[in-house]
Amino acid sequence: MSNPSAFGKMLIVIGIMILAAGIVFILLDKLPSLSFRLPGDILIRRKNFVFYFPIGLCILVSILLTLLFRIFK
Repeated sequence: MSNPSAFGKMLIVIGIMILAAGIVFILLDKLPSLSFRLPGDILIRRKNFVFYFPIGLCILVSILLTLLFRIFK
């Protein structure tokens, strides 16, 4: 990095984003029975096994992050 000041600012922004994500997860945990099942999510239930992979949510988060990064480019 040729500019240590820019690197420091980038680390601060990343830290704020991680902090915000942590706060969101804490608040979501307090909401009663909030389910984020979207079309396309994979849910496999067997006798002693449950597998859940939220593909729909992954796509939604990817689109939102892409738009956010393009806005603040």
